[in-house]
Amino acid sequence: MPRVLVTEPIDPAGVAILSQVAQVDQRHNLSPEELKACIGAYDGLLVRSATKVTQDVITAGHNLKIIGRAGVGVDNIDVPAATRQGIVVVNSPEGNTIAAAEHTIALMLALSRYVPQANQMVKAGEWNRKEFLGVEVYKKTLGIVGLGKIGSHVATIARAMGMRLLAYDPFISQERAEQLGCTLMELEVLLREADYITLHIPKTPDTTHLINRESFKKMKPTTRIINCARGGLIDEVALVDAIKAGRIAGAALDVFEQEPPTNSPLLLLGKEVVLTPHLGASTIEAQSNVATDVAEQIRDVLLGLPARSAVNIPGLSAEVLTRLKPYLELAELLGNLAGQLAGGRVETLGVRLQGELANNASQPVVIAAIKGLLGPALQERVNYVNAALEAKERGIRVVETRDESVRDYSGSLVVTAQGTQGEHSVAGALLGTGELRITSIDGFPISVAPTRYMLITLHQDMPGIIGKIGSLLGSFNVNIASMQVGRKLVRGDAVMVLSIDDPLPDGVVSEVVQIQGIQDAYVVNL
Repeated sequence: MPRVLVTEPIDPAGVAILSQVAQVDQRHNLSPEELKACIGAYDGLLVRSATKVTQDVITAGHNLKIIGRAGVGVDNIDVPAATRQGIVVVNSPEGNTIAAAEHTIALMLALSRYVPQANQMVKAGEWNRKEFLGVEVYKKTLGIVGLGKIGSHVATIARAMGMRLLAYDPFISQERAEQLGCTLMELEVLLREADYITLHIPKTPDTTHLINRESFKKMKPTTRIINCARGGLIDEVALVDAIKAGRIAGAALDVFEQEPPTNSPLLLLGKEVVLTPHLGASTIEAQSNVATDVAEQIRDVLLGLPARSAVNIPGLSAEVLTRLKPYLELAELLGNLAGQLAGGRVETLGVRLQGELANNASQPVVIAAIKGLLGPALQERVNYVNAALEAKERGIRVVETRDESVRDYSGSLVVTAQGTQGEHSVAGALLGTGELRITSIDGFPISVAPTRYMLITLHQDMPGIIGKIGSLLGSFNVNIASMQVGRKLVRGDAVMVLSIDDPLPDGVVSEVVQIQGIQDAYVVNL
């Protein structure tokens, strides 16, 4: 009989499901050394957030077939290491959807009617009704930042409460937004018009401090903001200053930049602020849902069935995975790059398989490209199981084509993203050593090894322009690791790719596009 190790407390319903097909050992609070020493005896591992499933643990787990995380994030699991070993990693991306959405509504109402402070006053023996003159949410405008599963459910509830709905989500189609009763718009417009703003997006380098000092200047003085998503989406220092200055009316937070927020200035504010200790998923139902969801997936995999929420490649043998993995990495890279170049809302994603790659199974490669496109915005919410569905729900049309004609490389990919800000295409291939290489951008031939930080320019091929860019970056203390230029005609248009060691400081791109001959510039973070 298979054996499953559970290293943290989960709802008994999950244990019962696992017990149908496996011997379940519940061993909590294992040290890293203890986990590494015992994991080799198990076929499955179920954890929550405290257990660190490192590469060493995964390597020692030579019998492991699946690792389950009873929750959404999988940052405590070395997913690439598990993927290399052919181990399926699953989570429960929707188990806390209802709980998080309802907590958002609860905070919005508590903030509007001063419920926590009024409760505290009555319990203290006071009765001062005039101090707690609240506001109604009926007919108010709610701005929803992120229309994923939780944001969509918030929209459904708020619409039933008679609220007008605005939404910002670069990966949602107008049609899908209208189905939810939302008017889709740019973030700056939403900030200006909304009476309430609620955040339902992952924390990424692009979304960290998405709501900042400049954002608060755009809001109405009656605006109230709610965050049940991730700490760090709001600049808390700027938030405190905005509330103290009366630039906004208040805030309700369930998540914080540092948890617990022991020394946060938010703790010193009055009735304008409602704070809860990361309770978004803390319901009996949500904890049961995530435990049941993940336990069912572990059970299914042990029975030889596919997992429904795998964050890596579900159901593939180690042999097949080894063969496909480089092309999946290439497709994900190109999807990510094409999406960042396209900017705005992507409406069509094209994936063209060329050369010998056109003769192989295409579905995993196409899904990898979709995952790359959506990954920067959705993070752990998008995986190889749900990527196609996430694209469909966001109104993104996916077009697959094949071209068996021989190219410069035996197998290559072209990914094209077309959206509200135009169309961009990127091509890539694998070298003989397995190294990933970007081979063209918008039809301009290049040969670039992808790096984490890149600056890409479209410019006129003319003397001195490269030197000007180099001097400008040097003045900002930006170190250039490599540079490649691609052109079709001498002194025509050209593309330049600069690999840089660190993220570009604010303001650099606006300076770059001021250089004579530069037509456009793009910052890419991979």
